[in-house]
Amino acid sequence: MRPPGWRRRAVDSLGRRHKPDHWLFVLTALLLGVGLVVVYSISPGLAASQHISQNYFISKQLIDVGLGLAAFAFAAFFPVRRWMAFITPLAIAAALASILVLFTPLNEVYQAHRWVRVGGFSFQVAELIKLALLLWLARFLSEKWRDSRLSDSREVLQVLIAILALIGVMVVKFQSDLGSASVMVAMLGLMAYAAGLPLRRIALIGAAIVLFLSLAILTSDYRRDRLSAFLNPGENCQTTGYQACQALVSVGSGGLFGQGLGYGVQAYGYLPEASNDSIFAIMAEKFGFIGTTGIVLLYGLFIRRLKIIATHTSELFSRLVAVGVLAWFSTQMIINVGAMLGLLPLKGITLPLISQGGTSIICLMAALGLVYQISRYTSYSEVSRGNQSEKSTNDSFDGRRLRRAHNAPVVARPRT
Repeated sequence: MRPPGWRRRAVDSLGRRHKPDHWLFVLTALLLGVGLVVVYSISPGLAASQHISQNYFISKQLIDVGLGLAAFAFAAFFPVRRWMAFITPLAIAAALASILVLFTPLNEVYQAHRWVRVGGFSFQVAELIKLALLLWLARFLSEKWRDSRLSDSREVLQVLIAILALIGVMVVKFQSDLGSASVMVAMLGLMAYAAGLPLRRIALIGAAIVLFLSLAILTSDYRRDRLSAFLNPGENCQTTGYQACQALVSVGSGGLFGQGLGYGVQAYGYLPEASNDSIFAIMAEKFGFIGTTGIVLLYGLFIRRLKIIATHTSELFSRLVAVGVLAWFSTQMIINVGAMLGLLPLKGITLPLISQGGTSIICLMAALGLVYQISRYTSYSEVSRGNQSEKSTNDSFDGRRLRRAHNAPVVARPRT
């Protein structure tokens, strides 16, 4: 039986409802718009290289963006507290999809089990895992914090290491997707940090991650080849380093102001995955240094909005969701851009909201819609001191003690 007034207390724990963070939606729309423009501009080249209709790629992108906006709207208006009932089914669906994908044919290009195909539709399992992991971790860590078991129990550390092991087996081993696994690991680490897990235990998780990454690289021929191509970029341009070299050619050929939307040749079969993983290099070719700097600044503003929402959210489950989306979005962007600029080894991962990829857009838009709803309950209080007025906020992960975690003054969701 639920105690009297539980619904009112659940709403109060979120804070007073107000207008959402409209800047988050504006920046989302801008990045989606940039993606549509770029995909439209390279559609003729992609179609010519693959001998298909010129409208195929832009039509697919328009459908994916439309579905993403629908997912954003649903998540933005479906009450946060009701998401709790869907976390377990979503986690089960992600686990079943991870098993089902093992029985699908290998991808001809990547030689990996990454997509589940039903009829003419397909979705990438790793994106569903990210969304399920985000919500499950937020609930798990908030419950442990509420029960005062986050700092003292070994159970949390054991569960987190078990999750890392599952990611290593299902995502890295069978799906051969180290890029997505890196995003998931970043989500887990930052959410645990924001929840207040002691730093010594986060250090143990970090050691497990380093061991996991080392094994993933040493036990895979193509990962060793990619690492070698990254360390020696000019020696493998015709073999394992072909995509990395062509990406640098695209970036360099854009110059200061770019060649323009109607120009450029890299999309005509020279740069692999021009509409997906390599789209930042395509933008560098078309927009140049000035244009791509502007796009990176857009991403910086977006990440800053996510951080502001996370910092000013007073309810722990919602705060951890915002922190998880922050880690998801920023890590994926950094990996993609870094790989195209030769600063990181190549990973098969999309540029958030711009690259073509229906599952990526839809799942990330659903997560952003949830953060947009959470932004309705952020808390800003003014504290007057003499002639000065400063904001007093509930910082959760800006101030940490070195020896022991600092638990932020947040409220936990009441038991229902």
